[in-house]
Amino acid sequence: MEARRKPIGIFDSGIGGLTVAKEIMNLLPHENIVYFGDTARVPYGSKSKETITRFAKEGVSFLMKQDVKMIVIACNTVSATCLEELQEMLPVPVVGVIEPGARAAVKATRNGRVGVIGTERTVKSGAYEKAIQTLNGTIKIFSKACPLFVPLVEEGWLENEVAYHTAKIYLDPLQREGIDTLVLGCTHYPLLKPTLKKVVGDGVILVDSALETAREVAGILFEKCLNREKKDAPSYQFFVSDDPDRFVKVGETFLKRPIDPINVIDPERW
Repeated sequence: MEARRKPIGIFDSGIGGLTVAKEIMNLLPHENIVYFGDTARVPYGSKSKETITRFAKEGVSFLMKQDVKMIVIACNTVSATCLEELQEMLPVPVVGVIEPGARAAVKATRNGRVGVIGTERTVKSGAYEKAIQTLNGTIKIFSKACPLFVPLVEEGWLENEVAYHTAKIYLDPLQREGIDTLVLGCTHYPLLKPTLKKVVGDGVILVDSALETAREVAGILFEKCLNREKKDAPSYQFFVSDDPDRFVKVGETFLKRPIDPINVIDPERW
């Protein structure tokens, strides 16, 4: 297949990567997309580096079999754990979500006090701190692991009392530090934006990496002459490793478009 017509591959541990997929669909409406969410093994954030790396390598290997021209790692945990290893391993461009998110945070903050929330693995890695301080070493960063957020999103509990009180417990310590910007350091978290906004109020800017990542994807495609020409309508394929019904229910509500067909693959047969 001509390189321009090949799809963009998007990999995530579950449903959260749809936040990135949505921005890519909006910014690059003619591009074909193959999305794979490893829903059988979500969440990744509490697992070891070795396990996350193994899962990620299996996931991107599956996407390479779909003849993709680029892979977007729409998972902060994987981006923080083994992005460089994946970039060295694969023959196509591989884009993560942490550096785009860091750039957005540096642009957004007014008082130089930035909160970062993410999975245990992402926070422990210090990846956002490194990326932000490389851009601006004067910014103070306050990080908090929020391990219950991913299960809430995967369950579709986005705006109920459980989500609100969980968010309040996690975010109150960051607010006491006087942050004016909060980085949503997991692609699941933007689905909780209405609840998070209720907790932090209008004085705190919520930053997610999805739009910045989509812009980076667009830049690479145009630079490498891999952008798809505006001819046929795009094709969107969705793969999960388990529980397609829940993925479709939550995903369609967020994407505002049908997820059809949905394909279930067996992780043991990649």
